[in-house]
Amino acid sequence: MAGTTLEKVRSEALSLPEAERAELARDLVTSLEGPVDADAESAWEAEILRRLAEIDSGTAELVDREELRRRVRARTKQS
Repeated sequence: MAGTTLEKVRSEALSLPEAERAELARDLVTSLEGPVDADAESAWEAEILRRLAEIDSGTAELVDREELRRRVRARTKQS
């Protein structure tokens, strides 16, 4: 019975318009995640603000896209 229900739901979900499928997918993934960690969320916000302040003050080392790609490729080859 559960398999039949799953197949029916899957079939109906796949017939939805793209935007509605995306919304459903987001909701399903969110339902599998644990509760939101408010401390982590505020810590990330503080980190983002800190990094933006470094950029604004000129103390951040900015890297262009090609250099970033080179560094990423180098790191993934080491792994």
